[in-house]
Amino acid sequence: MMIVVYRLGSSIPVPGINREVVRQMFEGGNAGLLDFFDLMSGGSFKQFTIFALNIYPYITASIILNLLTIAIPKLEEIAKREDGKQKIAQFTRYLTVVLALIQATAYAVGFFNSALISKSALSIITVVLTLTAGTAFLMWLGEEITDKGIGNGISLIIFSGIVSRIPAGIGTTLGLMQAGQVNIIEIIAFLIFALAVVVMVIAVQQGERKIPVQYAKRVIGRKMYGGQNTHIPLKVLMSGVIPVIFASSLLAFPQTLAFFFKGDFVNWVEKYLSVAGNPGIYVYTILNIILIIFFTYFYTAIQFNPFEYANNLKQHGGFIPGIRPGKPTANYLNKVLTRITIIGAITLAAIATMPTLIFSFTNLNLNFGGTALLIVVGVALETMKQIESQMLMRHYKGFLN
Repeated sequence: MMIVVYRLGSSIPVPGINREVVRQMFEGGNAGLLDFFDLMSGGSFKQFTIFALNIYPYITASIILNLLTIAIPKLEEIAKREDGKQKIAQFTRYLTVVLALIQATAYAVGFFNSALISKSALSIITVVLTLTAGTAFLMWLGEEITDKGIGNGISLIIFSGIVSRIPAGIGTTLGLMQAGQVNIIEIIAFLIFALAVVVMVIAVQQGERKIPVQYAKRVIGRKMYGGQNTHIPLKVLMSGVIPVIFASSLLAFPQTLAFFFKGDFVNWVEKYLSVAGNPGIYVYTILNIILIIFFTYFYTAIQFNPFEYANNLKQHGGFIPGIRPGKPTANYLNKVLTRITIIGAITLAAIATMPTLIFSFTNLNLNFGGTALLIVVGVALETMKQIESQMLMRHYKGFLN
């Protein structure tokens, strides 16, 4: 029902906006720039509804707080406290509102100013507050889904927004096929490619390298401990889709900035930094690949510290067969992690960019890029795991009772 509320809200227009003018903007020269944000908002941007900003200010705020927690010792100290998670979550909410206000102001004062029915200060404030309140509501809705539902609420909101675009995209593609602009071979080729991408996403998301670990036998009192064999599961993609989301957020910054201006700057951004421009699509793709690889390594380094892990193994009498405990173990783990991470990073970058290039050079109009595909498959896998664990817990509970 919470997802139903989100989809209903995606149809409520922002007051004081002439939607006909917005529609003309999407059909005009800056359509490529606007389509990018419409894809990110799950279709709410094109309709300029109360959820036009979607949940992305919250995601950006979360990423900024994560980076600041590493960079600022005071924040790191707060995060390690007993109530650290609640405090960081509170800071994230405040930053979300600030970012949403900035973005909403860019829309109302800048690019969409011509769509305002009235140019009065009250009308502008109404639009800014409505868009900001929409993001704040979605943030609350996502947290409620996480607390009282199944799966991550924020991810499910993004998931439902992306999936809601599929029927319209299929209808448009079928219309193009009937008009003779798209042939059946292109559609079949796309379906085969989409299936291959989904398989690749699942393989990367689920893939892991198992490092064997053996624990030495220890006699404490009259009992013997250790002696068992286990393994360290090093995931190929520890960072998940975070690098893709963060890369998209950074690359969207110049396009967001363009909403404050009109004329030459907007045309320059669309030409050189947008997927709709030429050579912008190549510049965007290259920057996207570089940023995804960089942030994959960055977030992997945050999540897994080889030296700390090696020390923990040494303290508990564990060792990797053929590798000395301590620093050699840390170096070995670091070498393995570096090798599998580069595979995950390159695959992630390829999956995120290849569909965008294909859609740019064909007449297919599904608006379903690699980033969207990664998020959809990743969220579906995670939600499926949580449903299975819930069912398993219920089964055990019934058995014990």
